[in-house]
Amino acid sequence: QVQLVESGGGLVQAGDSLRLSCVASGRTFSTYAMGWFRQAPGQAREFVAAISWNGGSTYYTDSVKGRFTISRDNAKNTVSLQMNSLKPEDTAVYYCAADGPLTPPQTMALMTSKNIDYWGQGTQVTVSS
Repeated sequence: QVQLVESGGGLVQAGDSLRLSCVASGRTFSTYAMGWFRQAPGQAREFVAAISWNGGSTYYTDSVKGRFTISRDNAKNTVSLQMNSLKPEDTAVYYCAADGPLTPPQTMALMTSKNIDYWGQGTQVTVSS
């Protein structure tokens, strides 16, 4: 069993930065791929970024490439999402997700809410123009 708790959301202006963090509990964290998804009002949940179990591979949706960076620290059971140059269209609830064991990040990008193993409760990110 893995439990995920996100933090770091908030209200910022366009062009600002935010860093989201997700702390995981459970012994199997280090074997799971971790990812971030987001859901804007009235829209489906969408993939943002994912990282492999050992941090050696990452994958991003096109709209955040070059602006967002996902990282993990298995010693601290944490995964982070550094978000730079934020845009109003980045406004959404951001969810931490875990799937595994050993799910490739590219595979996580294709998964839906129904087949991801674990979800956090979400953290709101609002970017004003």
